[in-house]
Amino acid sequence: MRFSLMKPNDCYKGMFMAWQLFAYYPDLADERFVSALATVHQRYSTNTFPSWRLAQPFRCIAHNGEINTLSGNRNCMRMRETRLSSALLGEDLSDVVPVLDDRDSDSACFDRMLELLVRAGRSLPHAMMMLIPEAFGPKYHISADKRAFYEYHSTIMEPWDGPAAMVFTDGRLLGGTLDRNGLRPSRYTITTDGLAILASETGVVEFPPEKVRQKGRLQPGKMFLVDTVEGRIVTDNEIKSKVSRQKPYRRWLNENRIELRGLFDTPHLEPGDPATLSARMRLFGYTREELRMVLAPMAVHGQEPVGSMGNDAAPAVLSDRPRLLYDYFKQLFAQVTNPPINPLREGLVMSLMSYTGKKLNLLDESPPHCRQLKLPHPILTNEDMVRLRAVKRSDFSVQTLDAVFVPDLSDTTLGLQQAIERLINDAQHAIEQNGASLLILSDKTADEHRMPIPALLATAAVHHGLIERGLRGEAGLIVETGEARKVMHFCLLCGYGANGVNPYLVFETLNELHQSRQLPPELDATQIADNYIASIKKGILKTMSKMGISTLRTYFNAQLFEAIGLHRQLVQRYFTGTSSRIGGIGLEQIARDIQARHQAAFSPPRPGSLDLDFGGEYHYRQDGERHLWNPGTVARLQHAVVNNDADAYEQFSRAVNDQSEKLYTLRGLFEFVPGESVPLDEVEPACEIVKRFCSGAMSHGSISKEAHECMAIAMNRLGAMSNTGEGGEDAGRYVLEPNGDSKNSAIKQVASGRFGVTINYLAHAREIQIKMAQGAKPGEGGQLPGKKVTEEIARLRHATPGVTLISPPPHHDIYSIEDLAQLIYDLKCSNPDAKVSVKLVSEVGVGTIAAGVAKGNADEVLISGHDGGTGASPLSSIKHAGCPWEIGLAETQQVLVMNRLRDRIRVQTDGQLRTGRDIVIAALLGAEQFGFGTGILVTMGCTLLRKCHEGACTYGIATQDPELRRRFAGKPEYIERYLLFVAEEARRIMAELGFRTVNEMVGRWDRLDMRKAIEHYKARGWISRRSLTSRFRQNLDSGITPALRSGGWTIIWIGTLLNKSNRPFKTPSRRQSRCPLKIPTEPSEPF
Repeated sequence: MRFSLMKPNDCYKGMFMAWQLFAYYPDLADERFVSALATVHQRYSTNTFPSWRLAQPFRCIAHNGEINTLSGNRNCMRMRETRLSSALLGEDLSDVVPVLDDRDSDSACFDRMLELLVRAGRSLPHAMMMLIPEAFGPKYHISADKRAFYEYHSTIMEPWDGPAAMVFTDGRLLGGTLDRNGLRPSRYTITTDGLAILASETGVVEFPPEKVRQKGRLQPGKMFLVDTVEGRIVTDNEIKSKVSRQKPYRRWLNENRIELRGLFDTPHLEPGDPATLSARMRLFGYTREELRMVLAPMAVHGQEPVGSMGNDAAPAVLSDRPRLLYDYFKQLFAQVTNPPINPLREGLVMSLMSYTGKKLNLLDESPPHCRQLKLPHPILTNEDMVRLRAVKRSDFSVQTLDAVFVPDLSDTTLGLQQAIERLINDAQHAIEQNGASLLILSDKTADEHRMPIPALLATAAVHHGLIERGLRGEAGLIVETGEARKVMHFCLLCGYGANGVNPYLVFETLNELHQSRQLPPELDATQIADNYIASIKKGILKTMSKMGISTLRTYFNAQLFEAIGLHRQLVQRYFTGTSSRIGGIGLEQIARDIQARHQAAFSPPRPGSLDLDFGGEYHYRQDGERHLWNPGTVARLQHAVVNNDADAYEQFSRAVNDQSEKLYTLRGLFEFVPGESVPLDEVEPACEIVKRFCSGAMSHGSISKEAHECMAIAMNRLGAMSNTGEGGEDAGRYVLEPNGDSKNSAIKQVASGRFGVTINYLAHAREIQIKMAQGAKPGEGGQLPGKKVTEEIARLRHATPGVTLISPPPHHDIYSIEDLAQLIYDLKCSNPDAKVSVKLVSEVGVGTIAAGVAKGNADEVLISGHDGGTGASPLSSIKHAGCPWEIGLAETQQVLVMNRLRDRIRVQTDGQLRTGRDIVIAALLGAEQFGFGTGILVTMGCTLLRKCHEGACTYGIATQDPELRRRFAGKPEYIERYLLFVAEEARRIMAELGFRTVNEMVGRWDRLDMRKAIEHYKARGWISRRSLTSRFRQNLDSGITPALRSGGWTIIWIGTLLNKSNRPFKTPSRRQSRCPLKIPTEPSEPF
């Protein structure tokens, strides 16, 4: 396809291989066809549904990389659109708005934004400097004029951030630039005859050495520019010096930037009212467990608290206890195509600085544009709030809005909905009538008569309400709340529109802990407050880095979360644009939870009750949050494996599987659709089923040598596979034991730190696993505390004893799917007999990534659930990152099927798999192999003390202490018995359903149904099967679109899924391997 875009440019596009270009467009090979410049874009297709309109190059740019901040850029642009005006574009801009289309890719949106800025009067280099600014923090050495330029424009526009090598042109100028981190390669060559080549790799165009005049590579944030009219290359310094001095940006900033005296001064703790402190803590859901495990470590160490063993508690939507709204959201994270960044390595270019206040016309520049309040970070102390309210400026008015409501017992939502609408109207009135530049949403007036509106709900509602009314750019939002205390709380508030947050109750609580000597006496109040703020700042930076984002300015309003368990109407109304594939509670239940906390806070206490509930969210408590791994289930399983007692295993299995009364997991909502049963003796034997089992990736280092070798021996005896984890393996284990046992782990993991990875290590693998993410901490690297790095561990990992080992969040040689494909190729070359798998974590969009992995020639993709175990991870990651494997597995299966890739790759899943029922459900959703982690540790003696990160495991499992290791009592036989019990249970279910082999079950979604008699007060009637079976129906191509029926469900059949000749398992017949896909013909079911 050839068409004209921007005169005098022509653009050629085609869906074919690069070598076919000149045959398809013969005019490009014609010597009469002459041009002064050309941009060429060739991509490795990871877009599983290609589109002509999204093919590059675009009008102005060609882009190699990812814009990780796209969601925030789109949302911020919506805020600005009502203010847009330009003499060059005319008075009527209705044909320009909306500027960014949600259907467009990141590159297409960037192209639209760049073209708007250029057509409105800015030069091309100027616009590029606005969109992709280089780092300009106080520790960065740049000129004062250039720093002022970037800071001035930060008040107007947020960066478009991510690993990006961008080529741009307007027909005269042709240039390229890199993102502030420089995470994409861009190299240039200049020849003696005046030809300049800028490409992602050296050698794209070859020249004799004598013709090369100059060559080099672009540095982070730098620009390479060719002026075809002047016939010269313009240097980065010349470009930016000229642009940054074309207006007096430094003077404008100095004269208009608002920096309040004393704001963000040395923090102090606020005494508050001790008589009401306990009641207010109960009102906002504080627990003793949070004080001990979350707030105290943050106040003492200035770091996020660390935990271990994963998350086996019921998700918020299935919990019987009133939960805060924050618990219904999961962080999104980058993996493979737009990788996370390392907040330690990239700390110099990361920033929490922002400006808040009135946002003026994007298409103009004037001194009032930067008349905004500068916030070095978003956490404000109680003293800061006093100073803000004391502002007396005609050009910067601050208004406080009460985010509380008086309950209306005649209303199902207790008046919450009316209170939210009132709050939005009050915000509009404050802006239009009072000229407010800053709005403070405060729940500080909540008492025994008034209940607080959840801070997240109030923030998101006001934010989106003002956007709908065209007023969001007129004022900043500060949230003054007693709810916020954890890293996730601050991230959510900023992500849904808050420019700053004052957690006033935290500072009062820390003061009480300090006064009651529950914190170390050597810490003074100032240091405690400073440590807490520092830990939140580090946590926000780490959370941003999981999405590959460097600045808070683009994390603001980005909504990089997925809602798990919120009703569709609630999400659409107040959290507009948030991904939500699993329905759940609405305003009515939120109001009931608020009421429950309010009654607990202000009702007379029961005799013998504590002033504050213990909690039980992190550690099991009999009267706390429910956990699937509890004293009962742990004792039953250990009794079963030690005594080879099948009846005890049945008791364990019933305790885990029977969730008719108490729901713990998403799969607990499933029922099997009955089929024609088959005799049990015709079902695949357990000794064959267990060959599909794998142990979790637990490294020798996170667990002891004894535990690690015990697992390897057991899995090898079964014909299953154990996983080394990322710590390497002792070469002595590659030699068989005298009794024939093998300690060699079949799966060798290659993680971002490359600890212990040698050619000998890879040569002894049956499978090599590339870990891109981990369920318990996606977007982060592994960490091994220094106390666990003994002489032996240091030798295996080629490290230094006693030094904490931290793997970076990304593989530093993988910043694209092409890079991953290269590593897959290299690993196959290192061991041609080994399969190569890629480990991903369940989140929205994981199916698309899995399709890219299949195209990269991996043999297997592993979809891990959010609840997987870990030896050490920040608590915020354990609780708030990733999604259930059921969702990610179903999405992966469907995307692979729809793109005819399912027969090219094997699919595995893991994440708190415990029983045969779990195995059958996973197979029905598309899995062929199954991973076990925590369950295996329990069979070796683990009782989930959750002290793995401390190296103090009483049972000698997760420790390197010689004394504790001597207590290890695990045996390979225990693991064998457990996995055989699981396989036998799976066989019985298969017989009831009519399946003779596991292969017959794979992808049979039609044999799963939602529980019909659910009476759970949060989940009833709202969690839908549609998210697991037909979420991607809109993307089906015409070749598999069913004939529509009049409502209900239509079943179609999609080809043969499992016909790969080199599968390790028996390939089923064509009839057996067809997979039913159900497509709703009308959206009548609640979702």
